[in-house]
Formats: sequence, C-alpha cells, structure tokens
Amino acid sequence: MKKKKKVYICQNCSFQTPMWTGQCPECKEWNTLEETLLDKKAAKISTVSCDEEPKTLDEISLKENLRFPTGMREFDRVLGGGLVQGSLILIGGEPGIGKSTLLTKIMGNICKNAPEEKVFYVSGEESLGQIGTRAKRLNVKSKNLYLYHETNWQKIKTNIQRMKPKFIVIDSIQTTISPDLTSPPGTISQIRDVTYELMNHIKAHDITCFIIGHITKEGSIAGPKILEHMVDTVIYFEGDQFGHYRLLRAIKNRFGNTNEVGVFEMTGSGLSEVLNPSQYFLEEQLENSYGRSLTCMVEGTRTLFVEIQALVADNKFGNGRRTTQGIDSNRLSMLIAVIEKYFGISIGDQDFYLNVVGGLKLVARDSDLSLIASILSSFKSKPIDPSIVFLGEVGLTGEVRSVGQMEIRLKEMEQLHYRKLITSQKAAKEYNGKFDIEIVGLKKANDLVDYI
Repeated sequence: MKKKKKVYICQNCSFQTPMWTGQCPECKEWNTLEETLLDKKAAKISTVSCDEEPKTLDEISLKENLRFPTGMREFDRVLGGGLVQGSLILIGGEPGIGKSTLLTKIMGNICKNAPEEKVFYVSGEESLGQIGTRAKRLNVKSKNLYLYHETNWQKIKTNIQRMKPKFIVIDSIQTTISPDLTSPPGTISQIRDVTYELMNHIKAHDITCFIIGHITKEGSIAGPKILEHMVDTVIYFEGDQFGHYRLLRAIKNRFGNTNEVGVFEMTGSGLSEVLNPSQYFLEEQLENSYGRSLTCMVEGTRTLFVEIQALVADNKFGNGRRTTQGIDSNRLSMLIAVIEKYFGISIGDQDFYLNVVGGLKLVARDSDLSLIASILSSFKSKPIDPSIVFLGEVGLTGEVRSVGQMEIRLKEMEQLHYRKLITSQKAAKEYNGKFDIEIVGLKKANDLVDYI
C-alpha cells in the first residue's frame, strides 16, 4: 500500500510545508498550520470540459442578465436589482446574526413567486426538524421547497442532478466535505475544492446558488481568500446580535453596485425590512439634549441621515480617554488636535466618547463637521437645533472642504424638511438658492462656534 504524503497547510494563506512550525513562514501568523494527508489519486478536481474554440468579441452573442426578484426590496437593492440566473452568492456574518433566517425567508418568497421551480435548501448544521420549525415561524409554506440535511458533497451533488432545482442554499460551506479529500471539514483544501466543484456545476446548469460562510474572530469570512474570488457576490450581514437591526452590505458584486446597504429589523416572526432607515437612525431623540448633531451620508443610491453623539467628560487622571463606536479612533484624535489648534480650546485632557446611532460605520470624511459640532456641543453643554445638518470635510490646516454627491443629499434634505445645512463655502456658493434650504458656507472650521 502506497504511503500518503503528509503536508501542513496554513489556514490563513494556504502556504504548504512538509514540517510543522509554530509560525507560518509566509503570512507570519501563529498556530495556523494543520496536518493534511495528500492522495495524488484523490487530489484530482473535476472540471467542466469545453470543446468551444476562442472567439472574437463580435462573434459572441451577448444576452441581458435577467433579474429575478426575491420578494425583499432591501435584499434586491443590495444585489443590484434582483437575482441573476447562474450566480453564486456568498453570505457571511456573526453567529446568530440571522443568515439562515434571511435565506429561509427569501427561499419561501421565491417558492411563492415561482411555484413551477424547485428550491433546494441543504443544511449541514441543523436537522430537518429545526429547519422546518424556523420555516413555520417565518410563515413559509410551499410544496416546491425541498429540505435536506447532509454534509457529503457527492450526495448533495447527486440530489442536485436528480432534482434539477433552479435555486440552492448551502448552509454552510464550512461543514460541506468532499470524500475524495482526507482533510477534516472546514480546512482550506475542503472549502476550496468543494466551492470549485459547486461553481462549475451551477455555471454549467444556470442554477442560482447561495452559500453561507462562517467568519473568523477578525470578522473576515473563514477559509482561503480564493473563496471570495470564485463567487460572483460577497455579502456581509452586520449588526449587534443582541439588538433589533441588521445591515446587509455587499463588498463584491459582479452584477451591481457594492455601495448599497439594506436595513432589516429582527422581530418575533423573523426579519422585516426597514424601508425608511433615516427615521430609525434618528428616532427616540431627547429634546434640548446636547452633544448630538446630524449628518448625511450616501450609501450607493440611498441617502441616510445619521445622528452622531459625543460625550466630553472631565478626566481626573490627566490622560484623556478616547472611545468610539462606528468612527475610527485615530480620526477622532486628529479632530481633537484641530479643535485645540484652531479653536483655542484646551480639551486634550478630557475623556471623549463618540457613537454613531444605529450601528453604522462612518468611513468617509464627510461627517467631520458633524463630529466637531457634537464635541463642542457636549463640551459647552449647549444643544444644537435638530433641523440643522452638518456636512463637510475638515483638513489639518483648519479649512472646510466640500464633499461629493451634494445635489442628491440636498434633494433628500428638502423632502424631509430640514431647514439649514452647514457645509463648505464652495458648496454654498454653488447650490445656494437652488433648493428650499438655507445653506451656510464655512471657510474655516473655527467659524462653527457661531452656530452652537
């Protein structure tokens, strides 16, 4: 009997070495090398044969990607308008965030909208009874939804070939194993090879497939990075699992915009759509409260109004603390330095706590003015008029810069009856008088004290 070759594969970067070491020589991560037995006979990966010859662009017949609605407008928005036939979609998120609940609801909607098509839900983590209980709670009733509890890829593939479904869910890819490989479930070789075979099969038969992926403690999808390269769309389901709201965000989409965000609310009957997110992000405000201001951000084609809260407290130990939620702490330190330098206010020894209401993350610099306004409002204990929106980037020299997509934001402000916008001087000159909003332009950031 021929002895199988033993190698150690890094679960972070796929580096292979014949000897175990505590640190991966390639990515320098610790304790990521796992033992794997390689069988040359079993290492063959199935491929789709292609007898076609290379063609020029003029010889290719281009067909339009038809969209199939999922019955959830927020999900369709993130996908770019609906499901594309033959696409492979990867959904990742924290444990308990609601990935299986979301896909069960979507499969129920698809079964209702397309009763002639078969939908196949494969779970390697839950029994049929557990899936059925969740489907009943979500009020999913359909005769064309088939449930299957299995982790063996060959058995799953056999049932797919026999049933010929148009929509498939694999929950999850980390629990699905190929019997041709000797490595345990969830390892890089198993995830890579199973996903590769799944991709080839669904592309050859125009099947739309969802795969659920676990995430690591760093927040990225577990497995090799090639997993995200193979699929058509990568979607992250975000939010606090102990809260009520969830954010659906695409970080890769071959058929749509990657800047779209879908907002859902977790209720007793499952996930429901939040069609007016701005109302949710701004609700439950206290009157005459200080340390809060409003800003406007653009996510894809959607305009969101977000409340930024700041708390400035005296520090009794001489070393000010910086705590942020939804904002980079380094960015806060930069704005505090700008306030001390150009506003003439000594606040570096204070404790700062900043929060973006609703769990959103502000990455762009559009909200710099709003951040400074919240800090000054809390420090001076003076409230800010809730009908004022702050929008502008603040540079290290104290100047206020304009931001992009200003016309889209102004239209939304006008519809929601906001009265005043404080922004850059350049934007004020360009848009003043075009909208029923008073636009105040600032050249320097320290002029902001006149409006607080």
